[in-house]
Amino acid sequence: MEFLGSTALYNILRGPLVWVAFLVFIGGSSYKVYTLLYLAKKEKVIFPFISLKATLKSIFHWLIPFASRNWRLRPVMTTVTFLFHICLVFTPIFLLSHNILWRESWGITWWSLPENIADIMTMVVIFTCIFFFLRRIFAPEVRFVTFSSDYLILAISFLPFLTGFLAYHQWVLPHKAMVNLHILFGEVMLIAIPFTRLGHMFYFFLTRSWMGSNFVGLWHTRDW
Repeated sequence: MEFLGSTALYNILRGPLVWVAFLVFIGGSSYKVYTLLYLAKKEKVIFPFISLKATLKSIFHWLIPFASRNWRLRPVMTTVTFLFHICLVFTPIFLLSHNILWRESWGITWWSLPENIADIMTMVVIFTCIFFFLRRIFAPEVRFVTFSSDYLILAISFLPFLTGFLAYHQWVLPHKAMVNLHILFGEVMLIAIPFTRLGHMFYFFLTRSWMGSNFVGLWHTRDW
């Protein structure tokens, strides 16, 4: 416990491990996207069918809540999914304490969320993760296609927000220990993105481009 809350561990997490996490995230993600595009180019039957108009329509309808038929058929799941993704992405980017760290490290700063709003958005991520966890256990159609890796990915998304929330409110562990855990889990999440299903944050746009173009160009229908 003493080491967990030590300044030495904090300096390691805020120093070399930050660089490792960002390098793996940026390098791994770039390589994955490049590999996917390279394989698509080799097939010679993918890029010729890509339509910019169909791509933009598909992406737009799947990025807007209830804009696609599938979203409208499952209103509860749609609401939870969009709340989860919006809060998961924008809370860490616009969090005041993260903004302060960016300014201290690289002199970069931008608009920050009010702390009470960021607190609510953090709780949204925590509770939606619990919702997804319970859904994988109790919904037969989801449990059937659930693997151990799915729970691991859910934990990777859950723990940075839980530890950040506990650190902010100074609950459970000593404050410095919880901050160190929060930084560690955040770095684990960055490193995991290129190598897990979390990478769908990039693949989504490529998938929607292919699906939208096929539906519109080949089958003269819509994928939304």
